[in-house]
Amino acid sequence: MKRIAFFTLTIFMISSSFGQAHRLSEQIGKVTSVSPVKGGFTIKTANAFVSITAYNATTIRVRATKARPNYDSSWAVDNLTPQGALRMGTNNNESLNLTTDSLNIKISKNPFRMSVYNSNGEELCSDEATLGISWYGNNVSCYKKIHTDEKFIGLGEKTGDINRREHAFYNWNADTPAYGVDTDPLYSTLPFFIGIHDKVCYGIFFDNTYKSYFNFGGGANQELFYFGADDGDMNYYVFGGSTVPDIIKDYTALTGRTPMPPLWSLGFQQSRWGYDNPDQLLSIAKTFRDKKMPADVMVCDINYMDHYKVFTWSNKFPDVKGMMDKMKSMQFDMVTIIDPGIKVEKGYKAYEEGLAKNYFATYPGGKPYIGHVWPGPCHFPDFTKEAARKWWGNNFKQSHVDNGIRGFWNDMNEPSAWGKEIPTLIEFGEGKDKQTLNGVKNAYGLLMARSTFEGTKKLMNGQRPFVLTRASYPGVQKYSAQWTGDNVSSDEHILLGVRLINSMGVTGVPYVGMDIGGFMGNPTPDMFVRWMSVSEFTPLFRNHTHIDYNSREPWLFGDANTDKIRKVLEERYQLMPYLYSTFYQAHTDGMPVNRMLPIDYTYDNNAYDNRFQNQFLFGQNMLVCPVVSTTNVTSAYLPGSGNWYRFRSEDKVYKGGQIYNVDAPLTDLPVFIKAGAIIPMQCTVQSTKEKGDGILYLHVWKGDSNSSFVYYEDDGETYQYEQGQFYKRSINYDATGNKLSFSAKEGSYSCKFKQVKVILHGFGQQQLPVCDLKDDAMQINLK
Repeated sequence: MKRIAFFTLTIFMISSSFGQAHRLSEQIGKVTSVSPVKGGFTIKTANAFVSITAYNATTIRVRATKARPNYDSSWAVDNLTPQGALRMGTNNNESLNLTTDSLNIKISKNPFRMSVYNSNGEELCSDEATLGISWYGNNVSCYKKIHTDEKFIGLGEKTGDINRREHAFYNWNADTPAYGVDTDPLYSTLPFFIGIHDKVCYGIFFDNTYKSYFNFGGGANQELFYFGADDGDMNYYVFGGSTVPDIIKDYTALTGRTPMPPLWSLGFQQSRWGYDNPDQLLSIAKTFRDKKMPADVMVCDINYMDHYKVFTWSNKFPDVKGMMDKMKSMQFDMVTIIDPGIKVEKGYKAYEEGLAKNYFATYPGGKPYIGHVWPGPCHFPDFTKEAARKWWGNNFKQSHVDNGIRGFWNDMNEPSAWGKEIPTLIEFGEGKDKQTLNGVKNAYGLLMARSTFEGTKKLMNGQRPFVLTRASYPGVQKYSAQWTGDNVSSDEHILLGVRLINSMGVTGVPYVGMDIGGFMGNPTPDMFVRWMSVSEFTPLFRNHTHIDYNSREPWLFGDANTDKIRKVLEERYQLMPYLYSTFYQAHTDGMPVNRMLPIDYTYDNNAYDNRFQNQFLFGQNMLVCPVVSTTNVTSAYLPGSGNWYRFRSEDKVYKGGQIYNVDAPLTDLPVFIKAGAIIPMQCTVQSTKEKGDGILYLHVWKGDSNSSFVYYEDDGETYQYEQGQFYKRSINYDATGNKLSFSAKEGSYSCKFKQVKVILHGFGQQQLPVCDLKDDAMQINLK
């Protein structure tokens, strides 16, 4: 009997394999009919249904499905209703022409192939002639032509060079501790990229949460690139703005933009896995103040919880509110970690409520899934359910918000379970919305961040919560900041972190940072100082490390290095008016805070050169040239045709478009300022809550052309800016007339600065006196 059973099984396996070997791809086929729909047209092909709709004049959506779709959904896009107009031009047996005010979409009918042109008739992107859109089972892919000089940027948190050409990537959010410089995938899925060729550019966002793939000519055939997914729709948007900033603006108009962050969250954040009692936390906070090292935030990792159970505190914290009152008296806020796993434990409130209300992901058949993480066996919230999201958010009230906690760090939300992949057949949702982990995994971090943000925002009486996430999907910028996960203490990770942050900025996530010093390992003193000086120019400024490695409070690297680090911290706080105004630009038009060079210097080949790919603009005026701790001299490329000045240095002029060998001591990271730049600064303060001396220090670098800067301010705490309680004005530099003019203020908020001191660079020895900062239009002569 055993021999017969073995024979039967063997026959089955051979038969199954034999059948799989003969599966062929299914092509989209030829166009058979065209029908109008809101915002565009539905095109029936031999094997599919295609809709092409306009969201504005420079944004179109393409959706291809094998069956006629009966519903539409997206976790990234809040409003799927097309707002644009797509008009039909030529329509004959061979071709179909569709147009917006800015784009021309040419469709070949046999078979269906689509090409997109701008209003000048220049080709942006086109389906590859022999392949186009196809299916292999449920797997769907779209092949497009690569232009000879084409470069690709984006895809968010991806290692490697900033130019993705000749490389392949896939998206499947993963817990990747101590990842390498070429590890893929990491923690997040941000499937948006920008193609650049022949002095034109375009963007594509592939909105599909299944495991997805991008290959930019990384195989044998370098004349095409493709993107696809294991399942779901071929659902993508084409952005045809004339510049990279235009494309980013359209992409973030679709997926959302960051709200103004809490001002305190932009200060220095001190974190360590291992802080486990209030005396320790308060002592470290007090040491920052005693040593006059500016900081705003203490961060608690998992040790604050009762046996790692979320929404609890260990008995080492008998009076959380009392601890927080002491923290706030020193002008500190606190951020606490929160993981998705809910411990399976009778009597534990979160477990009992979630189980009773069916808020957990389940095995097929309805039994809650169990995975092992920090607390032991855990259930995982089903964040696809609106009721579960509200329940999760409400859980922060008693344990966190009522105690004065305003920062919430979402970790382990890929989601992660010990030692294994969570089975992909685990189910989420209900009714027609039910689906497996296959379609939810890449969006799980986004949904957890959304749940945390929406819940805490509702509980905090108008104050802004700070949410930080490890995993993400497009749209996360509406809810959360993000950091680059469990990095390593190495020089190469300093530069890798910079590239990850800059790439995530291109893909719509402006509030990003990395663990200073590396989460895994012990940085040398020089490495830590260098990492601090680089991270001064990143939105999230957080020092964090693993419990098994040395403590890393910034005064532990020797007195000489303490002084160097103090100067870095002081300069970060001096730059806060510039940084906060830059966040206002991210909030209003999606431009990242950290901008890789191709954003502004798109067609300059040096912007993609491996020697200079780590350089970035911090806001619109500061060029940062990161270097490792062992480098004292580096090559810096100063792009563009205008002049530059070295920050913190003499007023020597550097001509743009040239490469310079520049000094890079630990005390002076190479940073350059655009000629004509206006950079608002303040005096040194010990926290963002400190008032300072009431003077806005306005630094102006002499230039040959006019320039402007939008200065922005609000209370940094609430959402009253949405009701007009802000302070905004344009500051304009007139190069010919040597004048600085201020527009009249907009908004009802009163500026915290009562006076302004203009500090001139490149104008010779002349300096100007302090003058009153008036709300009306005003002018200052620079002569």
